[in-house]
Amino acid sequence: MLREKKKEMTRETVMEEGFKLFTERGIECVTMNEVADASMIGRATIFRYFTTKLDLVVEIAAWKWEEYISAYRQTVTESAIQQMTGAEYLKFYLDSFLDLYRNHAEILRFNYNFNSFLRHEKGMASGLDGHRQVVEGLSENFHDLYQRGMKDGTLNSEIPEEEMLSFTFHMMLAAVTRYAVGLVYVSEQADPEKDLCRLAKMLLREFTTEK
Repeated sequence: MLREKKKEMTRETVMEEGFKLFTERGIECVTMNEVADASMIGRATIFRYFTTKLDLVVEIAAWKWEEYISAYRQTVTESAIQQMTGAEYLKFYLDSFLDLYRNHAEILRFNYNFNSFLRHEKGMASGLDGHRQVVEGLSENFHDLYQRGMKDGTLNSEIPEEEMLSFTFHMMLAAVTRYAVGLVYVSEQADPEKDLCRLAKMLLREFTTEK
């Protein structure tokens, strides 16, 4: 029992140290040996926990997103979520992207590097089960949101569920990520958060009936 707990603690340490290094320097620039050194374990030992760098990166991605999604839902009570209209639930969902930008930009930076790494990694499909589960969980939550909005009439019924999910998710994630990683030039007079809030409001106006 103690041995299993120690192994789990080591595994978590590797993921945490890997997350820090990948976020700071980019995934492709960091070796497994460097992650092992930062985790204070042997360079051969790390491969007992993660067979490849891809395995490590994908597990970190699933872990960090699951952790964030769970924490964000706990910012309000479950009963409060159940009492939201479809439009209110959509606002809660869109606000999560603003919260990511304000308080968890490191996740956005990691995710940017993660997507780039996957594009260049061959044979990646076989190791993405954990990440797919996170995406499927988000889709299930959005399905609940959409069905609620159709029932109470607060969401635009002319827009299909998949289209609304894809557009809101990709538009908001792309926007907050570009600001978080510095892909958008920001002058001294500009207010990135104000721009992102405006985008969220535009999406709400587009997809809800409450104008």
